[in-house]
Amino acid sequence: MSPKNLWKSWKKLVIKSLFLKMKKIKFLNLKEEILKKIKKRGGWVNAHCHLDRAFTLTKKNFSYTDASLYQKWDLVDEIKKNSTISQIYDRMAYAIEWMIKDGVTAVGSFIDVDEVIKDKAIKAAQKIKDKYGQTIKIKFINQVLKGVVDKKARFWFDYGAQFVDIIGGLPGKDKSKEEKHLEIVLQKGKDLKKMVHVHVDQLNTKNEKETELLAKKTIEAKMEGKVVAVHSISLAAHEKQYREKVYKLCQKANLMFVSCPTAWIDARRTEELAVSHNAVTPVDELTAYNLTVALGTDNIADIYKPFTLPEMWMELRFLLEANHFYDIEKLVDIATFNGLKVLGLK
Repeated sequence: MSPKNLWKSWKKLVIKSLFLKMKKIKFLNLKEEILKKIKKRGGWVNAHCHLDRAFTLTKKNFSYTDASLYQKWDLVDEIKKNSTISQIYDRMAYAIEWMIKDGVTAVGSFIDVDEVIKDKAIKAAQKIKDKYGQTIKIKFINQVLKGVVDKKARFWFDYGAQFVDIIGGLPGKDKSKEEKHLEIVLQKGKDLKKMVHVHVDQLNTKNEKETELLAKKTIEAKMEGKVVAVHSISLAAHEKQYREKVYKLCQKANLMFVSCPTAWIDARRTEELAVSHNAVTPVDELTAYNLTVALGTDNIADIYKPFTLPEMWMELRFLLEANHFYDIEKLVDIATFNGLKVLGLK
């Protein structure tokens, strides 16, 4: 036997030997255990994403990824303006099919409805429901990137609210008018008897107190149990006394939450002094107060999150590691039942 063939033969024996030894090793495979439980509970629920903007990343717009969140709210206008209904549909369908293959059985997605995109995303979303509605439960929410206070923005907010399943809010867009924004959004949800999902506390700074404001406004509007805070990253930047005050207020409001861990783990370094924390929703503390938390992917392969794909295990892994949260049963709840709850499916 030549030296070359002898080497190949020896290599095969070594690999086979290692494989046999690995089969004998018994350890607690937590990923396998969690995935089995999630499947038994009916499958993953992606409680928050933006399907109409999924897979819009290109070589041309990749440079936009370094812009701030507020800048990106306007930079996406280029994509929205130039996209046809067919293109929006194709992107949404690609993401939906990816999720179905990944074991997702229900999804909640914001879609843009404003003066730039007008009703194009609505028409694409209806086609998506017509084709995939029997395979995966889909709930659409109107994104209000132009706010709701301005007259023109209010027209498109009212227009979109009639179509979607859940009313969406983004108080940060109506800067200095956040209370008015929330009052309009919550009243619309109340009038149409629809749940409300609101993006809050996204900048990972103790200067933000939007979760507290949302809880207060929810109680004022008598919308307890029908409102969901999406993200609430900045909660973790506050001192413990403040966090606990907000958690108790959220209990009174029966406020629910959606965490999208990979969406905010990339929060930029600042010189602001704050308590030691990771840039994620403080899920460990929220669940300790018996507050409902669900899981989402947020943006998918776009200028907001260029590397994010619709992979639920990735999100759950980031959530549990960033919070040092290893309660298996609660993690399964977050990935399944809680998602159905925040989407009004339970």
